[in-house]
Amino acid sequence: MRNLSVTTFIHILFTLAIVILVSTFWLFNSWNKDRQKIDEFKRYQLISITFLSNLKLDPSRKELDKLYSELHVKPLPKRHAQRVKEAIEKRGETVFSGGSQLGSVRVFSLDGKRYIYVQRMSYNLMLEDDTPPNYVYEIAVGLAIFLVLLLLLLYLAVLKKLSPLKRLHRQIQRFAQGDMHVRITYEHDDEIGKIAKSFNDAIVHINQLSRSKNLFMRNLMHELKTPITKGRIIVEMLDDEETKKILIRAFERMNELITELAEIERVTTRSFEPNFEYVLLDELLEESQKLLMSSHNCVTLEVSPMALTTDRKLMVLVLKNLIDNAIKYGKEECATVRTDGGNIEVISRGKPLEHPLSYYTEPFSQEEKRSAGFGLGLYIVDTILKKLGYQLGYRHEMGCNIFMIMPQKK
Repeated sequence: MRNLSVTTFIHILFTLAIVILVSTFWLFNSWNKDRQKIDEFKRYQLISITFLSNLKLDPSRKELDKLYSELHVKPLPKRHAQRVKEAIEKRGETVFSGGSQLGSVRVFSLDGKRYIYVQRMSYNLMLEDDTPPNYVYEIAVGLAIFLVLLLLLLYLAVLKKLSPLKRLHRQIQRFAQGDMHVRITYEHDDEIGKIAKSFNDAIVHINQLSRSKNLFMRNLMHELKTPITKGRIIVEMLDDEETKKILIRAFERMNELITELAEIERVTTRSFEPNFEYVLLDELLEESQKLLMSSHNCVTLEVSPMALTTDRKLMVLVLKNLIDNAIKYGKEECATVRTDGGNIEVISRGKPLEHPLSYYTEPFSQEEKRSAGFGLGLYIVDTILKKLGYQLGYRHEMGCNIFMIMPQKK
């Protein structure tokens, strides 16, 4: 029930209501038929006893008329009675038969009417049942039809009231897929309208924050690039080689941070789409090693020939960051890259991570504060892999930290 949509729940609810209503009507109709048969039998039994006992006393015309009125019957003229008898003999149906030593009474059904034939010795009497019509069944049918129509009208009214939710859902999906210009509108000021207005306000606020963030990032990177470039030029003029190396390394790290921030901004954009192409793993590893600051001798390759359909630049950046982390934080300052089935593994010796992997895939998360990184490497790796249809895995085995690039599970 928790995973049922509101529309499906309403379908089920109204279907059950109509089924219950129809079942109730069917049970009532069955009960009403049985009750009518019992009442009819009792009535004809009463008529039988009353007429046979009263005819024995040879009642007057006035007394007979009184009986006719009380029992809701009327006598038929002799000619009409004869025609009815002939018709009964041909197609009449007996619905009641009773009597005593005084005589017999039979009730026939003919053309939708009931006829009562009283016979006592030589005294014969043909009566027509003049009971007022019973409209209980018709009233029940009318009430059932009215309630079913009312339920259908309520059902359609509820669906119409909820129909704006579908449009709201489509607009929210468009926004989730990266359409930052979508606007959510709703004409009425009910609960759905308030939700739509609140979400539209949130979209406007998010767009303002996004524009402010992008402007800040671009200005920040632009403003930092200029002094870094100037500082690097000045450092090259220094005579003290030790100081020169320290300052060069500092400027390189600042430049690396700017590059990583720029890559984060590009990859995390909703509208960003990878440029997929067919590429060999060996080529990706060769390009990623060129981007490393460390010596190539610190990277050991144990890979089988493998081809990937991926974004070349992004996958190179992923491999570069994983290898760079393995070199920086490994005990031996070296890394091994190997393939295991369809997985790519980057291995380095070291202690197991103190926190779950999800902790390190958040921006600016590190095992400990150190100058060797900014805590953006695994965040960038995880973000890119999700864009490319992969996922990042981790395990510690035989004193080694192993980071795995694995295809996403479907």
